[in-house]
Amino acid sequence: MRKVLPLFFFVFSMHIFSQKECPLGVGGKDDDTIIEVFQLNEEQTEKMRNWSAELKIRNTLLKDKAKHLLKRNEESPPDVLMKVSKEYKDILDSMKANSLMIDKRLLSIFNERQYGFYLELCSGISLRPIFVNGPNNEK
Repeated sequence: MRKVLPLFFFVFSMHIFSQKECPLGVGGKDDDTIIEVFQLNEEQTEKMRNWSAELKIRNTLLKDKAKHLLKRNEESPPDVLMKVSKEYKDILDSMKANSLMIDKRLLSIFNERQYGFYLELCSGISLRPIFVNGPNNEK
């Protein structure tokens, strides 16, 4: 028991103190703000708008799936509701993964200046930046 307790506190503290990721929020209501703040060029703007539309389609399908899941199980017994809650969480996790994927796509076409500015913004609000293989060096 003595060896397990410190391990538990270590894992628990890592969970508590881990930073959240610093999302761009592509596909949300702030697409125009992203374009302005990061001074996206025409090509970047077009790609971002396409990816934003893709994200909305993907997540609309998942939202519909979640609504159907909840409606289908409105009056289910507690043991079934526990399984439903796991399925619902999986749907939410998929939506978050979709958003992260789209943000990574945009970050991967940032130039060095844009990516550096993103890193500064994340640092300023104490969030963990999303790392990509390296910003595109377009000027």
